[in-house]
Amino acid sequence: MADKQPPIIGVGRRKTATAIVKLREGSGNILINKRSIKEYFPLFYQQQEALKPLLVTNLQDKFDLEIKAEGGGITGQMDAVKLGIARALSKYDPSLTPTLKEYGLLTRDPRMKERKKYGQKGARRKFQWTKR
Repeated sequence: MADKQPPIIGVGRRKTATAIVKLREGSGNILINKRSIKEYFPLFYQQQEALKPLLVTNLQDKFDLEIKAEGGGITGQMDAVKLGIARALSKYDPSLTPTLKEYGLLTRDPRMKERKKYGQKGARRKFQWTKR
């Protein structure tokens, strides 16, 4: 019983979305918030994009993934899951890092929503100015 390996954890973020990925050796079973990936990301391109690190390294059927995604929207969560998987794979086998970097999968996208400033209507938008 003591030989069960603890999962490898990778955290991915994008905008306000966060994904915590638990990577275990297994048969390719993927659960996101206790739902299947086909249920959570209904569109095919979303599934492909989220699992890109596994496809690039050719390890689709070698790992079971348990993912907790929260915050943001579907696209933000998709990118957060992608980064989390890439970081977990990199932790599992450091020799995969150059391949993942080549495809830009280990880079955190720094773009965030700009905050609203005081004395203004929004982040950049000003209140209308009247001459008289």
